[in-house]
Amino acid sequence: MDTLTERYVHEVVRRIPAANRDDVGRELHATITDTLEARAEPDRDAAERAVLTEMGDPIRLAARYADRPLALIGPDLYPTYVRLLTLLLATVVPLVTVISTVADVLEHDEFGSAVGAAVGTLVTVGAQVFAWLTLGFFLLSRYPGRAAKARAAAWTPDALPRRRAADRPTAAPIASAAWHAALAGLLIWQQVALPYRAGGGERLPVLDPALWSGLAWPILLGLVALTGLDVVRATGRGSGVRLAAGYVLAEALCTLPLAWTVQRHAIFDPRFLADVNGGWTTPDSFYSVTALVVLGIGVIEAAKRIREARATPAPR
Repeated sequence: MDTLTERYVHEVVRRIPAANRDDVGRELHATITDTLEARAEPDRDAAERAVLTEMGDPIRLAARYADRPLALIGPDLYPTYVRLLTLLLATVVPLVTVISTVADVLEHDEFGSAVGAAVGTLVTVGAQVFAWLTLGFFLLSRYPGRAAKARAAAWTPDALPRRRAADRPTAAPIASAAWHAALAGLLIWQQVALPYRAGGGERLPVLDPALWSGLAWPILLGLVALTGLDVVRATGRGSGVRLAAGYVLAEALCTLPLAWTVQRHAIFDPRFLADVNGGWTTPDSFYSVTALVVLGIGVIEAAKRIREARATPAPR
């Protein structure tokens, strides 16, 4: 069960060496259970929350179990430092890398060199974020007033993330995130890199450039939203109903304009089609069937997320 105790123990043991996790997990479970029984309060849920609140932030407790001193940052600011560093590395660093890569492609029109530059940007920005954030928290920890404010912001069990079900692997959402991110990248790349070379030597995009005056943007936004939701699903930090609602909206944002564009034969650049097809005309049935397949995939994916939300137990 995804109880507060299970989530608390999980947050502690996942931060200590693997060899000690089982022993520490059993010890924590026993300590929490014994404390609850000693209190003998009628409202067990309220008692459980009170016990966990008294035990404190799981990051700080894990540091004690792992025998890792928190002196560089200070015990009052260390949990906030860890959470903020994780957030910045997962959001700001990838965002800056993507923006830098797109700008490099637009400026030099060389996708290969842009990939190499992206790797360098990823490492450089990541190192800068780590160094400056660490320095900032180191300086903050040296001011007693700041430390007192950190202590005043008491940790509560509400901050515990929900555990991912044991039978729900992360491979599927990670693969889905990679797929949606790749599609978004390809959508931009084919427009700026003009990958197709026609018979006369003219370089062409695959998709109709007119899409960028309208329906390409909701499709791209939907793919970006799906990528973010996949990442949230992989980390197990999203609420079931809210996550499902987000998926439904993102799928609709991406799937509906895409299917509409395909149905109207407006998806491909006419020059690209003329060069590829020669004198042969693509039958209307191809576009109709493809549009139905696109809609079907969107409906199936949204239904999967709704079914997962219904199967997910509500947090305690």
